[in-house]
Amino acid sequence: MVTDARTLLPLKPLVFDVLLALDEGARHGWSLVRDLQEQSGGAILPANFYRTLRSMLAEGLIEETDPPRHEQAAARRGDAGATFERRRYFALTPLGREAARLEARRLQSIVSDARTQRLLKPQAPRKS
Repeated sequence: MVTDARTLLPLKPLVFDVLLALDEGARHGWSLVRDLQEQSGGAILPANFYRTLRSMLAEGLIEETDPPRHEQAAARRGDAGATFERRRYFALTPLGREAARLEARRLQSIVSDARTQRLLKPQAPRKS
């Protein structure tokens, strides 16, 4: 298992996307696939995705966890679609959060350099 997030940089885009999605809380694999496909507008091959999750588990970026309480409660009530027993849920580890933070800073630096070199226009101030 990796102990220094810096050794993992640069992150593959799919790994970074998964870490960002898991920063919002534990999710099951298929939920992640659907959301990532929606965001990217493209298809994610399930075999590639689950291979990536296995790699992230081995590196210590994510961990398998229990379903969120609201899904457990829905299953106890007998709600349709509450089938968490068959699903594997994943959560971000402190190492995963640190890797995502470092990658975000790395990408921010690249964008800043692109602006300095006038490849991108300066960012307009946000209106409050």
